[in-house]
Amino acid sequence: MALITITAGIGSDAPLIANHVANRLSAELYDDDRLQKEFLAMGLSSKDIESLDEKAPGFFSRLLDMRPKSYQELLEAVVYRVAQSGEGVIIGHGSPFLLQDFGCALHVRIYSSETQRVKRIAKEWKIDENNARKAIRKSDSDRRGFMEYAFNIRWDDMGLYDLIVNIDKLAYEPAAEMIIAVASSDIINSCSLAALEAMKRYSLEKRIEAVVKQALLVPKNVQVSVTEDGQVTLMGVMNPLESQDRLLEAVRSVPGVKDIVARIANEKIHDI
Repeated sequence: MALITITAGIGSDAPLIANHVANRLSAELYDDDRLQKEFLAMGLSSKDIESLDEKAPGFFSRLLDMRPKSYQELLEAVVYRVAQSGEGVIIGHGSPFLLQDFGCALHVRIYSSETQRVKRIAKEWKIDENNARKAIRKSDSDRRGFMEYAFNIRWDDMGLYDLIVNIDKLAYEPAAEMIIAVASSDIINSCSLAALEAMKRYSLEKRIEAVVKQALLVPKNVQVSVTEDGQVTLMGVMNPLESQDRLLEAVRSVPGVKDIVARIANEKIHDI
């Protein structure tokens, strides 16, 4: 079974399509709610994050406001974590870019015209079409901005996707069936053991990078590398006024870390 990512703007029926695909393939569906649970299950949630209502909308955007230093790494860690099974349906969250190197992933872009999206949002949210149009344009702008900032790619770059489906013409059920047909074909291979191990390692690496960003004032000076069996190497320099022991303790607390090799020197402070 394939690992499928589905990307679409609001008002494009992506949740309906993804749910239909997941049900027909007996696959796990990783929508926003499920990704929130996966995030909180990774053991990185501090008290302030645990205090968030994970059932409320906007969880990830509020997390970005609270923890901008580590948000990107945590988001990447979640996507790699859920992809470790080698199958499932993931909606958005940068997944087509993060899983671009894995041939076992099918990346789908759902297209719908603004006119049709406005009608759907106005009906779903019970607002007038003018406000629906504003909401769609703001959502698209925010998503485009984050993708360019976090991954240096354009959200609307069609080269990211293997299959583009126009639901204005097909409607959501035929669109879902088209995705199922492609995902079930010999074109899409099952994820190899090497690919699954790589996703596992990437997830752990991103979780550690998030912790490093929280622990250090200048985290970019410390590089992280991780082996498949959880051996972590930290290399670089850090401010001598900061505690290396506190950094190591924080990294050691990340689930999956077996051992740490620290090759960190104190940064030289020159008098002016």
